[in-house]
Amino acid sequence: MNQDSIQLRVIQSLSDIAEADWNALLSPDAGPFLKHAFLNALELTGCVGGNTGWHVAHLLVEDSDSRLLGAMPLYLKQHSYGEFVFDWAWAQAYEQNGMPYFPKALSAIPFTPVRGPRLLVSANADKSAIQEVLVSGLKTLVKQNTLSSAHVLFPEASELDELKQQGFMLRDSVQFHWHNAGYQDFEHFLANLTMKRRKNIRRERAAVESHQITYRHIPGSIAIPDDWAFFYRCYENTYIEHRSSPYLTEECIQLLGRSMPENFHLIIASQDGRPIASSLLAVDRLTSKAYGRYWGAIEHIPCLHFELAYYQAIEYCIKEGIKIFEGGAQGEHKMARGFLPTTLQSAHWIEDPGFSNAVKRFLEREHEGMAAYVDELEQHIPLKSSKVLP
Repeated sequence: MNQDSIQLRVIQSLSDIAEADWNALLSPDAGPFLKHAFLNALELTGCVGGNTGWHVAHLLVEDSDSRLLGAMPLYLKQHSYGEFVFDWAWAQAYEQNGMPYFPKALSAIPFTPVRGPRLLVSANADKSAIQEVLVSGLKTLVKQNTLSSAHVLFPEASELDELKQQGFMLRDSVQFHWHNAGYQDFEHFLANLTMKRRKNIRRERAAVESHQITYRHIPGSIAIPDDWAFFYRCYENTYIEHRSSPYLTEECIQLLGRSMPENFHLIIASQDGRPIASSLLAVDRLTSKAYGRYWGAIEHIPCLHFELAYYQAIEYCIKEGIKIFEGGAQGEHKMARGFLPTTLQSAHWIEDPGFSNAVKRFLEREHEGMAAYVDELEQHIPLKSSKVLP
């Protein structure tokens, strides 16, 4: 590819790019969170941008005729909230040495710890060449704007080689995913668990059942504004109870419900006909995945969180034939409910050579510790056998 025929450009709003042009960069298995509708909803409703600490700076590669060849979802961050890969210790070390760690460059899906493409390339372009341009362009942006570092969170495994080749260091994370082994129903799933786990789940479900809770599963395609409003009330209340502020606004939730309803599924729990809790799944039928996103309640019922966020979601996945349910970042307690540990990686480039070497040594030690941690987790797999029988 003639490097003179392409150009890099940074945009501060995804609205500057036509939805069809952006989505044309996405492979069929890219998932819902990279869609123009999702990322743009966060911007239009003020969840990112403004004074949120998420300055929008999407990186584009275009040809001489301004045709889009590639892109990277990108933000300049003033903090590390909403990332789920924790670098607060790195920021503290910078501060102790009189150097600013923020702003930093971050390629990620805001508030969404889900693996997916980060180096987006048109089907009509040279994939390897455009990926190389995107990564080198990211590093140039860091240098020209006196940023401390660049971070690419949860990229596809196929993108790691290019990132490593250009000096990025890899960091491991562990999540917990549920796998559908062709289960016919929830009892079939339970039958594949160890007796201890099976009894625990039945006990938790019975505890909720004793409160006469009923459930309504609402596909996004038929959810009405009142359904989204009630979900948001529950979601917001959970943050308030933890003395925190929600990442998303009700306007954003309502917009997502209108703009990409096929990718969402609501579950609402009621007692005596009165709704008291709700959870939200993101769904991608092309990849046969569901993602546990948010949950909340306006009344406390013991074990209702497990029922609504896990067991009802698993029942939904079994009924719909969905193969993988990603429960989100962290949470060893998910293993007791049938989830298995999964290792994901992120990539990090530190501009300062001295700090880069220190982070490299830290990551080498952390990698060894993470491997030992995963080995320990695998000693407590909830399944009768590591090979699940359908």
